[in-house]
Amino acid sequence: MTNRTLNPKVEEFLRESKRWKEEYEKLRSIVLDCGLQEDFKWMHPCYTFQNKNIVLIHGFKDYCALLFHKGSLLKDPYGILIQQTENVQAGRQIRFANVQEIAELEPVLKAYIHEAVEVEKAGLEVNFKKTDEYVIPEELQTTFDETPALKTAFEALTPGRQRAYIFYFSQPKQSKTRVSRIEKYRQQILDGKGLND
Repeated sequence: MTNRTLNPKVEEFLRESKRWKEEYEKLRSIVLDCGLQEDFKWMHPCYTFQNKNIVLIHGFKDYCALLFHKGSLLKDPYGILIQQTENVQAGRQIRFANVQEIAELEPVLKAYIHEAVEVEKAGLEVNFKKTDEYVIPEELQTTFDETPALKTAFEALTPGRQRAYIFYFSQPKQSKTRVSRIEKYRQQILDGKGLND
């Protein structure tokens, strides 16, 4: 690792990690060798360049990953970047099952990290879909038709809050569950609040 300042919150995160500890430490070493600043955001080690998020280290049940915040803008010549879900627009992961996989990919990972820094230096931005490009669940549209004030309040929310509600209301397979979710958050929308406010 370079002589960069190590973040005490990352140190604590690594000490307390029960799973993926060795993998996290290897990923950390690789990222710091690329000259990024270590931070701790969203309860995970996050690495920045000039205060812009570049990569995040995180783990799940079956894999740990290096998440590129603007991964959709990377060229990905090795075809290793993964879009977590169809709704994720910018971020892309490289997933690992063990430390050997990370070690074998070290030169490739460094190349991807350097490319991500170049994307940031160039000021490139992800073109996010606009909220009106998302399909409004039928149950939500019906509720809007019945309660115009709710539609007005919904449209006054920030685009991110609107998308969060659309995703949340669209998830259930059963219509009655979608209706129940909409009813549960009706007042919150009327109050101008987001799903997690």
